[in-house]
Amino acid sequence: MTVNEVFRLRNQGRKEEAYEAARAIYATDKSPYASAAMFWTAVDMLKMRVSEDCIEEAGKIYKALERLLPNVKDEKGWMHDALKKCNVLIEKGEKRTKLLEEGPEHLKTGIWGEELAAACLREKGYVILERDWHSKHRDIDIIAQQGDCIVFIEVKTRRNRDYGNPIQAVNYQKQGNLLRAINHYIHYRKFDNPWRFDVITIVGRMGTTMPEIEHIEDFRLNYR
Repeated sequence: MTVNEVFRLRNQGRKEEAYEAARAIYATDKSPYASAAMFWTAVDMLKMRVSEDCIEEAGKIYKALERLLPNVKDEKGWMHDALKKCNVLIEKGEKRTKLLEEGPEHLKTGIWGEELAAACLREKGYVILERDWHSKHRDIDIIAQQGDCIVFIEVKTRRNRDYGNPIQAVNYQKQGNLLRAINHYIHYRKFDNPWRFDVITIVGRMGTTMPEIEHIEDFRLNYR
């Protein structure tokens, strides 16, 4: 396995394989190129661990990245920026965990629903790229990858259907805000992958029987 092949695996979305391959190379090769591969694949793993709520493990990866950074060339400051963003991700993950344990009931319900949605997606083979991605006052609950397709997911959680089906909350105004956030993300990440928008609805309560989960793929945005 070469460093070029590591980056090829990473570009294909096979991030865990890329990380393990980079670790094997870095064990015997501390050159700048091998170190860069180790750094970026570790960043990928940190993001995955945060998305899985494995915050303690993400923290360990963060400390390893801090130790690695002085040994890599970072003339444009991209790695320093990535490390700062990793720290923000960990803080957000810690905050989400705390809210799930101690927050008000409506926030607990929303976070619980997003955790279920993320678990459902992982079981289907999706790779979670981002959680709670913000663009100004707009946000995207989950950004995932299925094959070469980027999937933007809105999660709607309700305790019951007393006030209608949760899908009704994805109204015209919400769809417009979501599309603007999606366009910002596409421009920000500079990717040209195909993409789609999904909705996951969850009806139920924490600590009770299994909730009703519905995954609506390729939900058509009115603005699209």
